[in-house]
Order: sequence, then structure tokens, then C-alpha cells
Amino acid sequence: MKRLRLYARLLRLAAVLGAGLLLASGVALLQRLSRRDLAALRQRLSRAYLQRLNGALPFRVSVHGELPSQPMLWVSNHVSWTDIPLLGMLAPLTFLSKAEVRHWPLAGWLAQQAGTLFIRRGTGDSALLQRRMGECLRHGRAVLIFPEGTTTDGRALRTFHGRLLGSAIDTGTPVQPVAIRYARDGEVDHRVAPFIGDDDLVSHLLRLFAEDDLQVRIELLAPLRSQGLERAELARQAQFAVHAALFGAVAQQALAA
Repeated sequence: MKRLRLYARLLRLAAVLGAGLLLASGVALLQRLSRRDLAALRQRLSRAYLQRLNGALPFRVSVHGELPSQPMLWVSNHVSWTDIPLLGMLAPLTFLSKAEVRHWPLAGWLAQQAGTLFIRRGTGDSALLQRRMGECLRHGRAVLIFPEGTTTDGRALRTFHGRLLGSAIDTGTPVQPVAIRYARDGEVDHRVAPFIGDDDLVSHLLRLFAEDDLQVRIELLAPLRSQGLERAELARQAQFAVHAALFGAVAQQALAA
């Protein structure tokens, strides 16, 4: 029974990925023919597609808080590659992802066609990325980043790095903190959902799809003003907000001590 469920889920995912391939190919062709920047269209289509993709993932999702009424720089804790479709279904977003994702079979090409910005660790290209993110924000396109710089198992929060938050400060764009939590039977799931260490995409998919549905709680926290702040202070405020949402006010006070 468990094996049949796994196969059924994989077939459904394959069908959704196939639809995504056709959609992305159509948008790429349209851009080539029109010779126009279709970034805004890509965002809207990506959101619609990610809503469909999430229907093929073994999650039961609850969303708390209000969606922002204006484009913001979204900052979230990071547990898995699934954070991207889960958050991307909520609003049109431009994603920032590690460069390795670009080389993932099919998924990397789809991410590139969706307008994802890729960052190579240790190459000093954060200044270029900050400018590109600033262009997105100035043109009214929201951006999502994971300021921890890597994934965790969901039981702790790493330091939020402020280097990419400069795009929000430079453009006067508010920051939208987001807390995402994967759980099973009311407890943080640190075994199945996290995509960490030497995990590869195929192994993670098989592990994820073989198990019962996970509960995912997404909290959209109060937006933060960026004007007049230093990057480090803005990162600290965002980290405190996400930490409190994930682990409670008492843990937040301990973090501040």
C-alpha cells in the first residue's frame, strides 16, 4: 500500500512537471518573438503553476497572517527546496537560489525560466545580485530570499545575513518576514522534510513521498520598515521576528540576551 501511494504521487508529480515544461517553453518562445521583458508575466504564471505543484506535494498547508498589499522583500527561514513552491504559491515572487539549483534536471531549467536569480557562494557577486534585486523591487516585483544562506533541520535558526537586505534599504522597500514550519503529530519534523547535508533531489523526493502527509504552517509576520536602517539591524529585526514565531517569545528573549 505504501509503495502504491509512492508511485501514485510520483506519477502525479511527473504530470505537473510536464505541464510546467510546456508552460515554460511557451513563455520562452513568446519572449523570443516579442523581444520584451516578460518578468511580471513570469511571476504571475509561476505563482499559478506553483499552486498546482503544491497540490502534488504531500503537505497540508495552513497560512496565517495577511499577504502584503505592495511588493516587498520577503525573508524566510529555510528548511527545504519545497519552501520555494510553498511560498511562491502565495504571491508573485522572484526567487533567489543557490547556483547549484540551475543544474538540477528539469527543475533547474524551470527555475531559470521563472526568472530565478542564482547566487554562487564565495564568488563575491552579492553586489551584482543586490542591484538586480533592487531593479525588481523598483519595478514593483517582490523578491524572496533566505538570509540564513543554507537550509536547517527546522529545530534552530541560523544567523540572518544582512548583505542582500541592502536592496530593500536602497529602494525603501519594506521587508516581509516569513516563518515556515514542517510538523508531524504536532512536533517539528526534522527527519523527512529538511533538505540538508548531502541530500540529493531524487532521494529527498522518494523519502518525502513515501511518508504520510506533513503539516506545514506558514506565518506572514508584521512587515518591517527598511528606511534609515543599517543592513545588520534590519537582518536582526527580521531574525528576531521569525525566531519568535517559530520558537516563542521566551526563546526570543534568550536569543537577545
